[in-house]
Amino acid sequence: MNIIIATLKKWDIYHFQKICSLFPQINFILISNEKQLNSDFISLINPRYIFFTHWSFIIPKTIYQNYECVIFHMSDLPYGRGGSPLQNLILQKNKTTKISAIKANSELDGGDVYLKYNLNISRKNAKKIYKNASKIIFFKMIPYIFKNNPKPIPQSGKISIFKRRTPEQSNLTCLNNPNLEKIFDFIRMLDAPSYPKAFLKFENIKIEFKNVKNKKNQLIGRFKIYEE
Repeated sequence: MNIIIATLKKWDIYHFQKICSLFPQINFILISNEKQLNSDFISLINPRYIFFTHWSFIIPKTIYQNYECVIFHMSDLPYGRGGSPLQNLILQKNKTTKISAIKANSELDGGDVYLKYNLNISRKNAKKIYKNASKIIFFKMIPYIFKNNPKPIPQSGKISIFKRRTPEQSNLTCLNNPNLEKIFDFIRMLDAPSYPKAFLKFENIKIEFKNVKNKKNQLIGRFKIYEE
């Protein structure tokens, strides 16, 4: 069985190596570059599944119509379709969520559901949450799907849409009625590689915050100050 896993994240690539060793009978192929996701390359492999564990690019119609493409989305779909799901979930004071495995189609995050898995998002920073989600996807959800070949079922419930956050929205002044808990959540939800860190600005001076901890009515963490 040939299976493609498409991702852009280092922790996923690390887990890709592990899943290859756990299931030597499966021929796993890694795609970590947008240019590799083309019909000519995919047709040579003829995969049973293509799993998109962390992918930011549009999946070509010729691929999702001809191959079984599975997307993993960090919300209990159809609640939370759209961009920046983790950040929007935390801003809405969610402490837990689900990772939804869905079949790719033309509708953004609107595909039929293979399965869902619980995920705690209550205290850790974004990087640790993404790493934990990656473990669940690679060692729980992907093996379940290729072993059991579940038939996906249509999403049910009220649809809600998340808007993708912009770098400007990482400014701490965007918080309404700030308190320590809100500031803690705001900093940790943006604390992951390639994400715009929580910041404050004073004219041309920018202060970025990370590694925050909430201890006895005070926040302790690290910051970086530089001129833009």
